[in-house]
Amino acid sequence: MAVGVPKFPVMRAVDGVLLGTYCAQIKQCVRDDLLVVEMDPESTCSAVFTQNAFCAAPVVLAKQNLRKDPRWLVINSGNANAGTGAKGLQDAQSICLTLSQIAGGRMEQVLPFSTGVIGESLPVEKITQALPKAIDNLSEDNWAQAAEAIMTTDTFPKGVSKVVSLDEGSITITGISKGAGMIQPNMATMLSFVATDAKIEDGLLQRCLQHAVEQSFNRITVDGDTSTNDACVLMASGHSDVPELLEGSQSYQHFCDVVNDVFSELAEAIVRDGEGATKLISIVVSQAQNDQEAVRVGKTIAHSPLVKTAFFASDPNWGRILAAVGRAGIEDFALDKVSIFLGEVCVVNSGTKDSQYTEAAGQKVMDAEEITITVCLGRGVAQQTIKTCDLSYDYVRINAEYRT
Repeated sequence: MAVGVPKFPVMRAVDGVLLGTYCAQIKQCVRDDLLVVEMDPESTCSAVFTQNAFCAAPVVLAKQNLRKDPRWLVINSGNANAGTGAKGLQDAQSICLTLSQIAGGRMEQVLPFSTGVIGESLPVEKITQALPKAIDNLSEDNWAQAAEAIMTTDTFPKGVSKVVSLDEGSITITGISKGAGMIQPNMATMLSFVATDAKIEDGLLQRCLQHAVEQSFNRITVDGDTSTNDACVLMASGHSDVPELLEGSQSYQHFCDVVNDVFSELAEAIVRDGEGATKLISIVVSQAQNDQEAVRVGKTIAHSPLVKTAFFASDPNWGRILAAVGRAGIEDFALDKVSIFLGEVCVVNSGTKDSQYTEAAGQKVMDAEEITITVCLGRGVAQQTIKTCDLSYDYVRINAEYRT
């Protein structure tokens, strides 16, 4: 189940970035579950990773290899290789070594990524045997296949492709993501891989990535769980005819704006595909003292099981929203300045039920698939939006049956 499933877009090739997939039969044999990405030797590469202390073995190794001239990414679905100790790290290294030997590089030039069940050993032999097939399949046009190969409980592949139009020419930005459950990224998303043909040095690319992540993937939550394997990669091949992007230039700012758009669309697609989701909920927190306060209030609402189940039932139980705002940990909170809206309907005014509010008006808003909650704190000018989904019977079923 998903909310307003977007049609998979036409994915523009990124000159200098190749993708190859194959079915290694790690957990299933219906679709490809192994992805190899090859970058041009002159490419720059940036990444952010999960803040979960029990980060997976591939995350540990990818962090180490990120500043060692990465040329390849290898991603498997069906097994997270997390909670696997020293053996898990050895298994990830073995995959990287095999890929480097086939491709003609160094083990340190490979960034590994895994997603799937935690606590099970990686089926190294299956993956190493499939790697030559994935490499033989390398092509600039395999973005759709790549989006499917990284899926786990996702019900649809997620991709976005845009062009940055500048006076000097154009830059392509194309990317994919996966994720549906265990989503409260705290850095990025479950997995996301975005490529561009822009010319840009790696430090500047990293800053662009971090800003985009903060305003997109760090503003979504499905269930409040931060995965052991979250990672987001932004690659730049340098093949565009546009001159190198420089910090402070108008071209760089325009590029960053489009990167933000790409990440925001990928992030929203993850929420739309939240496990068991029937509603897409946007929580706008305005008039906060700062962005951090607005995010804290928004996520407190978004993480409330009582709020999320009320939305699943299409029940305008606004008291649950009010209670969540009240326990968000805001100091010196002036309750009589708070207003809450369901869509355009004012529910709470000056800290109490609005005199004009009717249950029928609230019910009309709650019956929709896509709903906006607005909370005005009356404390400042900062505003942030958190996107989440409801909590349904199917969420429990999907996660109860995940390993069966």
